[in-house]
Amino acid sequence: MAHAPTVRHLEIDGTDLSPRAVAAVARRDGGRTRVVLGDAAVKRMHASVGLKETLLAQEIPIYAVTTGFGDSCGRQISPDKAYELQRNLVRYHLNGVGPAAVPAVARAAMLIRANALARGVSAIRPEAVSMLLQCLERDVLPLIPERGSVGASGDLVPLCYLAAALIGEGQVLHRGTVRPALDALRDEGMEPLRLAPKEGIALVNGTAFATAYAVLAAADARELAFTAELATAMTLEALHGNASALHPFIHENKPHPGQVRAAATVRTLLSGSRLATSFDDILMRRRRLAGRGYLQLSERIQDKYSVRCAPQIIGIVHDTLDWAEDWLGTEINSASDNPLFDVEESGLHLGGNFYAGHVGQAMDSLKTAVANLANLLDRQLALVVDEKFNEGLPPNLVVPRGGDDPEAGLHHGFKGMQIAASAVTAEALKQTGPASVFSRSTESHNQDIVSMGTISARDARTVNGLVRDVAAIHLLALAQAIELRGVDRAAPAVRAVHALIREHSAFVSHDRRLDEDIAAVSRLIETGALRRAAGFADDDPFQDEHSTAWGGA
Repeated sequence: MAHAPTVRHLEIDGTDLSPRAVAAVARRDGGRTRVVLGDAAVKRMHASVGLKETLLAQEIPIYAVTTGFGDSCGRQISPDKAYELQRNLVRYHLNGVGPAAVPAVARAAMLIRANALARGVSAIRPEAVSMLLQCLERDVLPLIPERGSVGASGDLVPLCYLAAALIGEGQVLHRGTVRPALDALRDEGMEPLRLAPKEGIALVNGTAFATAYAVLAAADARELAFTAELATAMTLEALHGNASALHPFIHENKPHPGQVRAAATVRTLLSGSRLATSFDDILMRRRRLAGRGYLQLSERIQDKYSVRCAPQIIGIVHDTLDWAEDWLGTEINSASDNPLFDVEESGLHLGGNFYAGHVGQAMDSLKTAVANLANLLDRQLALVVDEKFNEGLPPNLVVPRGGDDPEAGLHHGFKGMQIAASAVTAEALKQTGPASVFSRSTESHNQDIVSMGTISARDARTVNGLVRDVAAIHLLALAQAIELRGVDRAAPAVRAVHALIREHSAFVSHDRRLDEDIAAVSRLIETGALRRAAGFADDDPFQDEHSTAWGGA
């Protein structure tokens, strides 16, 4: 009898949701997740709504509730117009352009926005946020154009598509099908939301869209860091490289945590290898001077930088991710709209938490570190395919053939693949220019300095995809090289990875198209399949969350 899929229960309260948990929910890793508001969050939300109603009754100007938006804040309206004002806020921002964000980004944005509102200082009803969470669970996803946000005053344009879905306007992606939002809501037993005063601005004035891209980019970057470690281990085997550069003594004497971690991972991947060598092995095989004043060694005693310095390069990604994810954790668990309601002091506070500067800075840094992985892998690939540097492997990894073989000289193996990797690497490196320095004054000079955090985060996503393709090309070449060397001599972890790659890409015995092979291996990287094949298990992204799981729906 088939078991029902696992449904995980996650309680949010705006204080301790992690970036990795957001990424897991967004990608539905391990099954569907039912997200609910915690009791304390509901209580705080009701209290802030009560304060809002008190202030409305006093007819004081409340920004974006009984005043216009942005530079129009000097125009007050009566409280009876506040409902229509919120709907108009959503409608006049529905002007995004570009392709729609993928479902994972939409889900991440929905969860992040709900968690921010769960802090209970935004004067939005729990019922409104619960409806957002119901849409997340039932896969009623807003179709959000990627372009249109400057990252302050939050992601107004993108998040208005989220709000529009809740009020039943426009179209949504409902269980994989594009449909009118109103039809999708009613099919799921929900009526469209009528926005109460402040609820429109509470939904759209925040950094959830930028942070959605950022948390997914961070998750992908962690996978790429491991992939670079795997490729380095396989490169050492393919080139009979000197693994002594991984010795703990070296890295203990420059103990950047990421560098130490990268070296340890490559050492683990190489455990049991009979292809890689060491400094001690080279010394055992060397010719002695025996009284001579000069001797040309038969082996290099150390490898080129792209092999020897790989832990130092990969380590930068690990260390960048550690602080970037810390920043993202703060961003996810923050109230990023304006104004905020202080129930304890019965106060109303106007500020700028919608400024996504930390997201932009983190992503500008991350995309640079990740792009350097492409540079590393491209340089390793150049050594592996070039007969001048690949320690006896055939040129371009073609199958060796005798001069009398009718196909001798006809095949060029991985020559075209190296050209493609170089081109994609160049594009990744080109994308590293910081977006966060390109602030533009907009909205009548009210938004006269903005973060560009959303563009930075989207750039990081783009760089990740390019680097993933470079890594896929390199791994295909390395699988070929390991097979030419003798798979039985490779480390057990490498043999397992080689076997998985061969399930999706056959040994290249004759020139053939390889674009579909690249796409298949890229997918193995993205899903973590290669990491698991190498014996590195998934972390539980919900380890520190208020979460339980059960079978069935």
